[in-house]
Amino acid sequence: MGDLCCLYKVDQSNVAIKESFGKFEDVLEPGCHCVPWFCGKKIAGQLTLRLQQLDVKCETKTKDNVFVNVVASIQYRALADKANDAFYKLTNTKSQIRAYVFDVIRASVPKLDLDDAFEQKNEIAKAVEEELEKAMSAYGFEIVQTLIVDIAPDEHVKRAMNEINAAARLRVAATEKAEAEKILQIKRAEGEAESKYLSGLGIARQRQAIVDGLRDSVLGFSVNVPGTTAKDVMDMVLVTQYFDTMKEIGACSKSSAVFIPHGPGAVRDVATQIRDGLLQGNATD
Repeated sequence: MGDLCCLYKVDQSNVAIKESFGKFEDVLEPGCHCVPWFCGKKIAGQLTLRLQQLDVKCETKTKDNVFVNVVASIQYRALADKANDAFYKLTNTKSQIRAYVFDVIRASVPKLDLDDAFEQKNEIAKAVEEELEKAMSAYGFEIVQTLIVDIAPDEHVKRAMNEINAAARLRVAATEKAEAEKILQIKRAEGEAESKYLSGLGIARQRQAIVDGLRDSVLGFSVNVPGTTAKDVMDMVLVTQYFDTMKEIGACSKSSAVFIPHGPGAVRDVATQIRDGLLQGNATD
């Protein structure tokens, strides 16, 4: 019915290419237009001005000989003021864009190691966009944005990279654990040293108190019991200590201490040996 009435509708965000006897004549904006076909006029086709996206997957090799699949996302659209160029100059726009993307990626990525390729995704995308903008502007297309959305190495390479990363993290964890254990051991040793130091002070004070007590006992006994000497008092103290020791040993059923020789007279022998040793030491000096 539209052909009979010579009316033609152009959809929103589209333009139509009008020809006269096979030659380009005009670009029709959205709306209703009169196209008298009997005068040799016709619509060659419509061209969308909407933003389009093309995902391009390109396999290439990095500088360290790792094959990767680089996925680039190209966002482009036709320019309304160059609609005739966009319609007539390219047969297959997507194939043309894909060819330029392949060319730039395969020229850029082989100059980079795998790790650098991941880090310089923006630089690769910028190089692709600049090349596409320069090439496609002559054909009536605008490159709005170019994104490198993925760089995917082989699965074996991914697994190896993950293992390297895991090993590095385990090494750091082991180092931190060893450092923590070292600190614990140092603190434990410092605590034990402090404990032994305090224990030594306690023992020294205990012995000092014992010595002071014995001295006070000897002096007091000598004063209260005339005619006794310090030797007599020490002999009595040793006998008292002997019986106290025997009492404590007897109170413990699992005691394994044995005195040789054993008997009350042995106390005097021990005292004599200690006294003779002290006298011999003084004589030597």
